[in-house]
Amino acid sequence: MPSPRDIRRRIRSVRNTAKVTKAMQMVASSKLRRAQEAALGGRPFARLYNRVIQSVVQQVDDFFHPLLTQHFEEGPRCVVLFTSNKGLCGSMNANVLREAARLPDDTLFVTAGRKGRLFLARTGRSLLADFDLPDACTLADTKPLSDFLMDRFVRDRFRRVTLLYPRFANLLVNRPVHLDLLPLSEIVPLPQDEKADCDFNPTKAANMIFEPGPHTVIDRALPYYVAYIVHQAVLSARASEHASRMVAMKHATDNAQGLVKELTLAYNQARQAAITNELLEIVTARQFAGGS
Repeated sequence: MPSPRDIRRRIRSVRNTAKVTKAMQMVASSKLRRAQEAALGGRPFARLYNRVIQSVVQQVDDFFHPLLTQHFEEGPRCVVLFTSNKGLCGSMNANVLREAARLPDDTLFVTAGRKGRLFLARTGRSLLADFDLPDACTLADTKPLSDFLMDRFVRDRFRRVTLLYPRFANLLVNRPVHLDLLPLSEIVPLPQDEKADCDFNPTKAANMIFEPGPHTVIDRALPYYVAYIVHQAVLSARASEHASRMVAMKHATDNAQGLVKELTLAYNQARQAAITNELLEIVTARQFAGGS
């Protein structure tokens, strides 16, 4: 059985750990609020933009754009893997990397996050590029990533470009999502949320008047749409990271506090047992002394 001194040292160590996890929980909570507002605030516009692009592209005839063309049916597939740079964020990274492990071995990866880069190095997968994005990303920060994807899609004739990221739903739920980004000819509706967003009637697109012309407008709109969808994926991954870390650190703090209570009880029992033994030794000694 550990001595009271050993138990007291362990109590002090666990309390210090609880202070660290509590501080990390508060930091993640403060970052989560801004990240959540950024991730959820842009989704209505992204879904509206998505439906407009789908409708307008279908109604404009005789229009060629490199982002709308599927170059090679048997070409390589590129997957953009979004993970966190740091750990201690629950199962978020593990869920995303599990989905990445199920992809074919010939898949080319572009990573945004240290955990994803280490996973590819450990598993021997092909890493095409790695982007180090700041915690609070703006559209200007993520634009080099979207420009790289569009350039390599056209130049290397990728069969498909897919985004694999943890989609933020709420504080407790984030799920890994495969979102096909390119080619835009196979564009699919973005995932929906429970909240209703902006309404758009596809029949109104037939009556749109383009200035200077539909081809020029769509040629400018498509690259911006790709950049905005990539930006939304980054924001969703950041919000999922902070939410997962906040929940994980809260559980760690609660477990540490529960362990302190158990150790305190064990310390009191050990101290009481030590005091009882000392009293027994004193009483026994006096009995022997009185008997002699």
